[in-house]
Amino acid sequence: MKIAVVGTGYVGLVTGTCFAETGNTVTCIDIDEKKVTSLKAGKMTIYEPGLDVLFERNIKQGRLFFTTSLREGIQGAQVIFLALPTPPGADGAADLKYVLGVAKELGSLLDHYVVVVDKSTVPVGTAERVAEQIKLNARVEFDVISNPEFLREGVAVEDFMKPDRVVIGTSSARARKIMDSLYAPFVRQGNPIIFMDERSAELTKYAANAFLATKITFMNEIANLCEKVGADVDAVRRGLGTDSRIGKRFLFPGIGYGGSCFPKDVQALAHTSEEFAYDFKILKSVMSVNDAQKTKLVAKIKKHFANLKGVTIAFWGLSFKPQTDDIREAPALYNIEELLAAGAVIRAHDPEAMENVKKIFGDRITYHATPYEAAQGADAIFIATEWPEFRAPDFALLGTLMKSKTIFDGRNLYDLQEMIDAGFTYVSIGRKYIHG
Repeated sequence: MKIAVVGTGYVGLVTGTCFAETGNTVTCIDIDEKKVTSLKAGKMTIYEPGLDVLFERNIKQGRLFFTTSLREGIQGAQVIFLALPTPPGADGAADLKYVLGVAKELGSLLDHYVVVVDKSTVPVGTAERVAEQIKLNARVEFDVISNPEFLREGVAVEDFMKPDRVVIGTSSARARKIMDSLYAPFVRQGNPIIFMDERSAELTKYAANAFLATKITFMNEIANLCEKVGADVDAVRRGLGTDSRIGKRFLFPGIGYGGSCFPKDVQALAHTSEEFAYDFKILKSVMSVNDAQKTKLVAKIKKHFANLKGVTIAFWGLSFKPQTDDIREAPALYNIEELLAAGAVIRAHDPEAMENVKKIFGDRITYHATPYEAAQGADAIFIATEWPEFRAPDFALLGTLMKSKTIFDGRNLYDLQEMIDAGFTYVSIGRKYIHG
């Protein structure tokens, strides 16, 4: 099948590459000439484990192409995916200017029947709005459907190639047949392709992310209560997670959720609720709690040091989660900003995200090649991201490098007894305060 993907951001590049991997001919389209030039030269523009192998193979085998021309990119395509940014506006609503702008342009370019797919996360009713824009100039038949993505950064290739489910919103039998054929190679093990109406598909994506954000936030509230009552959140988490009705995933407490999806999707769903005069109380609480949770450790740091002026803190992790260079809404950024305002000195290390952070903080902080280099001369370590390489450090070496054997752990990476044995002061989330 011949496919066009408009947008070469995170979703677009993963989508295009993975469809090419199953034998389709895919052209990815983007207005960013520098990005397209890099992609044509075989250079990845995002970090995603495993994607580079598929990317290089499909370019080499002549199935994956890139262009800045929408007219050229959609020529002969049977399916056109819109994988465009939908950033939150000042009121929290998803901004559809990129999606609707491309839709309007598509109308005059279509010369045969095509299925136009909203792959971006978009509000309820967007498929109808996209169809209206295309109709303004269209001379041929087309269908607009919703096919939300459920990709987790860090494991996106696996998520796409072996999806739990594929959600497709369409009322067109013709479009349904095409999409069923397109996704058949990805569900050979029996995982479902779930067909529904367009509005239900659009809401499904928001509902899924909002529910997971709520689960994370609930666990953070339990962790905060554990600190008050003297309980251990790790024990509570295990007790909860083994209940088959609840499950083990998304029950790890920490310093809040971030990233490109949860924050904006929760905001967008809340805004949709307001538009339809529904008071979605749970979502308001989720946003409020998460905002406070992000910098929960700053108060503990201030209490520990009394005066932060000149105190050196080594940040381990800057991305919003491991296995990505994405720093959108990353808790680390909020914590660094507050600590800098209090006079602290920040030494940072992240395996992938430092170049992105430099664009925000510049030389206000220093950047280091290894976690141990960042810890050199530090009064404390702040763990903001649970990268695998942070899980088993040489504590004896750290003790010789640091001014003070102190760790503030926003991801609960270490065993409490291990910290006691190593002689560290260790402050985590929802667990006992260890005095070294």
